[in-house]
Amino acid sequence: MGAELIRIVSDVHYADRGSRVRSLSQLGPLLEGTTSLVFNGDTLDTRPNEDMPRTAALRSEVLDHFAGVGTPVHFLTGNHDPDLTTVHELEFASGQVLVTHGDVLFDNIVPWSRDAPMIRARIIAALAALPEDGRWRLTDRLQVFRSVAATVPQLHQSEKRFLRHALRLAGDTIWPPHRGLKILQSWREAPERAAALAVRHRPKARFVLIGHTHRPGVWRTESGVTVINTGSFCRALGGMAADISGDSVRVRRVEMKRGSFHLGPEVAAFPLL
Repeated sequence: MGAELIRIVSDVHYADRGSRVRSLSQLGPLLEGTTSLVFNGDTLDTRPNEDMPRTAALRSEVLDHFAGVGTPVHFLTGNHDPDLTTVHELEFASGQVLVTHGDVLFDNIVPWSRDAPMIRARIIAALAALPEDGRWRLTDRLQVFRSVAATVPQLHQSEKRFLRHALRLAGDTIWPPHRGLKILQSWREAPERAAALAVRHRPKARFVLIGHTHRPGVWRTESGVTVINTGSFCRALGGMAADISGDSVRVRRVEMKRGSFHLGPEVAAFPLL
């Protein structure tokens, strides 16, 4: 039996017009050589929308497909699929690696969204309803973020027509222009926020793997925590995969070849203790 190899990707956004994934079979090559695959949030969108039967069908399609691939597949929740599972974080390598979607880094989940003020108000109210000690436990905070995310309706994500999707995407995220600046600010702040999360809540973690902002990259922070954002399967910035084996964490690009997604060049590699 070969050594364990856990591969982690994020933000597939299946069935969103902005995703490059048109068929779940396109992800098949990413299973090759692994002992398990982890989808770190936003695999699809399960939130309220005008066509919930379609959403239920997509949910079943995703779960049924990966139940039959022959390799264990684990789903973590994100802000778009807050009820896909009850697992909001995972730890590997005796706690050296923390994996969570990353929306918990921001008190309004999506600082660039027009829904951000409403989301922040709901999170503040939900946290205030917790016992004092629960407000600061990561498990409780993640549960609050998921419960709030589940109340936020889909916007452009449920639009099937290309032009309307593009227009609604612009209206939901980058217009007026100051919202585009919020995206840049979130990109800049996310690595240090992720490192601070680990220092406070999971002090054994040397690596934090996130997605959420769709900006792939690797950052070595001043605290000593390395933050890896595996990006997304959406257009523009693309994504990466992080492999955890017995003695290392390796990060590689994810590239589309011959209509499917494959591992590309190595971006970074780090030893595990």
